[in-house]
Amino acid sequence: MLTSRAVDAAVLGALDEDAPYGDVTSQSAIPADATSAARLVAREAGVMSGIAVFARAFTLQNDDIAVIPLIKDGERFEAGQALAEVHGPTVDILTAERVALNFTQRMSGIATMTAAFVDTVDAIYEGDVDFPVAKPRRFAKTRIVDTRKTTPGLRSFEKYAVTCGGGHNHRYGLSDAVMLKDNHLAALAAQGIGLSDAIRHVRGSVGHTTHIEVEVDALGQIPDVLAGGADTIMLDNFSLDDTRRGVEAIDGAAIVEASGNMTLERVPEVAATGVDVISVGALTHSVRSVDLGLDFQDSARS
Repeated sequence: MLTSRAVDAAVLGALDEDAPYGDVTSQSAIPADATSAARLVAREAGVMSGIAVFARAFTLQNDDIAVIPLIKDGERFEAGQALAEVHGPTVDILTAERVALNFTQRMSGIATMTAAFVDTVDAIYEGDVDFPVAKPRRFAKTRIVDTRKTTPGLRSFEKYAVTCGGGHNHRYGLSDAVMLKDNHLAALAAQGIGLSDAIRHVRGSVGHTTHIEVEVDALGQIPDVLAGGADTIMLDNFSLDDTRRGVEAIDGAAIVEASGNMTLERVPEVAATGVDVISVGALTHSVRSVDLGLDFQDSARS
């Protein structure tokens, strides 16, 4: 999903935004023939995402810059760990530094937050919890997935970062799948169209490979959604008891997704109800970037 074309387009746009007429500081202060070596260093622990994007920011600035990754996406790192080495013309390293850091800091922040959610859910299956645990019908463990609440223009980067943290992707965009949400259902009801009939109409209108998901906010909607033949049923802002009842009512006939105000403290008990998927908008809309820095090792005239 994160293609080289998407990376190049976004990174070039960021480089142009940051230095549309060049880097006046570096170009005026640093000798044009100076070269440097630097290291990407973690200031705190986290999960890596975007190491190739970090490298591309430098090579698109000047292909004479060499970047040597010391870690792979998806790997965990500790504070003080060196994550990459950068060698090349000093002015161009300095010019691309912030763009390179901005991408990988945010992507690693998303991967790190996702890993925390995944770890918290996975822990309930190890038996060290004081509440009953029901396993999901469709997957070995409840999956943590993202949403469309992403930064405009950076969705492919952010959804890729979720996978680096061990999470899964929800639909990429509006063109990927049918998802009937509360506003769709309200608009249909205003036209006198019932829930089951709406789902059947959609099924007859789209290709046979198109997935259909329906959001419900009350247990009473579930029978009609099942009768219509939805592939996934989202339980939106359900209490734990109602989530458990919803899982039992659906009984494997559709994928069950839980959504709404998911936090690290809440997801273990939600997962324990047996839902297949928990969608967490905070993975991309409320994430904190991981603190990474570029430390220069030396500088010398070439």
